[in-house]
Amino acid sequence: MKKQLVDEWNKRPWWMNLLWFFCLYMTFIYMPFDMFTKPYERWEEIWFGFILTGWPAKLTEPLHWLIYAAGAFGFWKMRSWMWPWAAVYSFQVVIAMVVFNLFEGPGMSDHAKGGGLIGAVISGAIFMIPTVALFRARGLFTQAVEVSKEQAATKEN
Repeated sequence: MKKQLVDEWNKRPWWMNLLWFFCLYMTFIYMPFDMFTKPYERWEEIWFGFILTGWPAKLTEPLHWLIYAAGAFGFWKMRSWMWPWAAVYSFQVVIAMVVFNLFEGPGMSDHAKGGGLIGAVISGAIFMIPTVALFRARGLFTQAVEVSKEQAATKEN
């Protein structure tokens, strides 16, 4: 069992394991809580930096759940379709962080949630790190496909 866990952990770099665990957390802990226990007054989803509330938020929430579940599965199995889609989604998060901080920042609404221009620059820069790393990780995902094909060929023989 320990060897299997170590082997699983070694399939991907440490930072990708963190993203995998984040997707697992969002899929199995946070999203079920968010979807099934939050009261109507607190229904919110953020898409491309814009806040949806009420029924528009609730109706788009399963899409977020599906994205996290796909990410969890894709990182677990190191699926080739994760490149470039993980990086594309991560870049969408960069856009969302910048837009959210600019449009929900101080002076933009009565209930400012964002950090303004400074918050937009800082959060955008922070979230660009995994975006660039994912974009540069193409070889990790294609390498996993080659290993899977080799394992399948070995099982056939």
